[in-house]
Amino acid sequence: MVGIKSYGAYIPYRRLPRSVINAAWGRGGGRGERAVAGLDEDSISMAVSASIDCLKGVDPKTIDAVFLATTTPPYIERLNANIVANALDCRRDARNADFANCLRAGATALLSAIDAVKSGALKNVLVAITDMRMGGAGGEDEQMLGDGAAAFLVGNDGVAVEIEGSYTLSDDMVDYWRIKGDTYLRSWEDRFGRDAGYTVTPLEAVKGLMKKLNLTSKDIAKACIYGTNTRAQAGLVKAMGFTPEQIQDPLLDNVGNTGAALTPMILVSALENAKPGDRFLAVNWGNGCDAVMFRATDGIKKVGERRGIKHHLNIKGVLDNYGKYLRWRDMVALAPLSRPAGGGVSMSAEWRERRSGLPLYGVKCLKCGTVQLYMRGSSMRAHVCLECQAKDNFEPYLFADKKGKVISFSHDYLGGGIDPPATRTVVDFEGGGRGLFDMVDRDPEECKVGMNVEMTFRKVRSAPGSNVYFWKCKPVRD
Repeated sequence: MVGIKSYGAYIPYRRLPRSVINAAWGRGGGRGERAVAGLDEDSISMAVSASIDCLKGVDPKTIDAVFLATTTPPYIERLNANIVANALDCRRDARNADFANCLRAGATALLSAIDAVKSGALKNVLVAITDMRMGGAGGEDEQMLGDGAAAFLVGNDGVAVEIEGSYTLSDDMVDYWRIKGDTYLRSWEDRFGRDAGYTVTPLEAVKGLMKKLNLTSKDIAKACIYGTNTRAQAGLVKAMGFTPEQIQDPLLDNVGNTGAALTPMILVSALENAKPGDRFLAVNWGNGCDAVMFRATDGIKKVGERRGIKHHLNIKGVLDNYGKYLRWRDMVALAPLSRPAGGGVSMSAEWRERRSGLPLYGVKCLKCGTVQLYMRGSSMRAHVCLECQAKDNFEPYLFADKKGKVISFSHDYLGGGIDPPATRTVVDFEGGGRGLFDMVDRDPEECKVGMNVEMTFRKVRSAPGSNVYFWKCKPVRD
């Protein structure tokens, strides 16, 4: 049996009420809110966060491949999946791949993983689906879009959700697109995309899948349907013959349209309440349609607690300043920094520290058991034990999955930048070790000595043509 062994998701901490967007443009109203990735987040960092949620209790060294699906890859020529795999501490011989350019990229990646496992070529494949699309300021897309990610571990043992079948239709339906150099989405007349595509092709794909599997709408526990907006989605599901109780919340009101990640995130939300035997229909739209049927097995009981969608919806801070959103997205020109920017990006330094720096390894003394996280300049290596002074007698010790406590912090209001103040913390980790980290997803007034924090993978610097990623800390909010 091939299927999903585990799942996870990520929704950024900040949510921007649509009423705040409308107020900035002199309009009233605006229902709900949209998830907004932080200034140091992108599709790669969100994919890492969703994957960490998915891989709770799973040794990353058992992953044979990482498939990353997104329409907003930070790099056009560089394997983005490799960055995710390195941050997760996967093996070097993992067969990583990027899936891009289409809203159905996530479904394509998931079906490709299933085929690879069925063929015996791979045993465990991590599929991370993430998007951070942008609409122009003041437009409808700016309000309706949202940021987020989902992740699935596909394998043939310990399966929690089996795949019963799929049905694909591919059409060159041009409703939304971007060309080289575009920052914002382009779209054709909305009635054309709705009436000639969205309300037609998914219905045809679902009918084809139901006939293929000899099922009816009554056999479905929850339908996870991509939605361009709530009204269009409601009309589509009615045409498919589903009752309102069968429709999984499309997340459009409280997260927004997360592009390639939307249907996968809706599916994660449905699986959080799954019972053995429940069937779930996932319908992915974009240049055609993929309809995929899933069925929960007895293994669903063993997946365990995940942050998933349910917990992430409750972990939020309101972004009540539209100007801050514009600054985060580099949509307005800022005053020059009052202090010099950080140093340049060194690709050679990144390469040298790829095994220790990116996955956040320290060391553990083999003589006395003391752990330490040594970070100075471009070297991540320790040579002498701080406790017993033994020299070069260590084994690697992973810090990325450890929680910690703040023992000291400071706010820098003078340096300027996109989102002052900058918060720097000294963190003592559970089990030992100490490090200096930026803190994110925090309100300055909530910071205090002794607060619990966890690690999160973020951008630490952007330079012309390149990003640098590392770990920061954020408050534990579970």
